[in-house]
Amino acid sequence: MNKVMTRAKNHPGARPPGRRDPRRPGGTPPRTPIAGRPRDNHPPTSTTPTATRSTQQAAPAVPPQTSRRPVPPAVPQPRPTDVFADRLLAVLSGQRPVHCMLRHTAGRAYDDLAWLAERGPLRTTRGTRPVVRDIGYYVPSPGAIEAFARIGAGNRLRAMAFRLEQGRDLRWRCTAVELGGPTRPSANDD
Repeated sequence: MNKVMTRAKNHPGARPPGRRDPRRPGGTPPRTPIAGRPRDNHPPTSTTPTATRSTQQAAPAVPPQTSRRPVPPAVPQPRPTDVFADRLLAVLSGQRPVHCMLRHTAGRAYDDLAWLAERGPLRTTRGTRPVVRDIGYYVPSPGAIEAFARIGAGNRLRAMAFRLEQGRDLRWRCTAVELGGPTRPSANDD
C-alpha cells in the first residue's frame, strides 16, 4: 500500500476541515440542557426587587474545595555521607570515571582518589559489585564530617574513610579519602 502525504493548502484564518470519516465519532455529543438551568452555565440573574429576594432561601456557603489528590509526604534528603560514600564507591570500583569527582573534591583528595582508582582496589573480577553496607560518621566541628563506610563485595569486607567539609557556598566537598591498604606516597617522601 503506497501512502502519499501532502500538505493541505492552508488559508490564513481558515479552520482545518472537519472529520469526514463515518466510522469514527466526530467529537463529543451535544449536551442536553438541564431543566431550569440556563444554557451558558452562568448563574441566573434575577430582576426581582430586593424584598422578594429576602423571602427566598439564601444558598448555603460552600467552603472552598481543596485538591482531591493527597499531598505526598516530604521525601527525606540523603545525608552527605551517604551521597559521597556512593560516589566514591562508584569511582573506586571502576563504575564511574575519576573526573566525575573533580567538582566534589578539594585539596589533595582528588589526587589521592585518582591514585587509588588507578590501582582499582574495589574492582571485582568475579562479577559481584561492591556495595556500601554501613556508614558511620563523626562531626569534629561545624561544617566538617569524618566518615567511614564498610564496603562489601561478596564475602569480602573493606573499609573506606573520607572527610567532608562544607564550603562557603554550603556545598559539601571531599577533602580526604583513604582505603585500607597502602597509601599514596607524599611529595616529601623519597
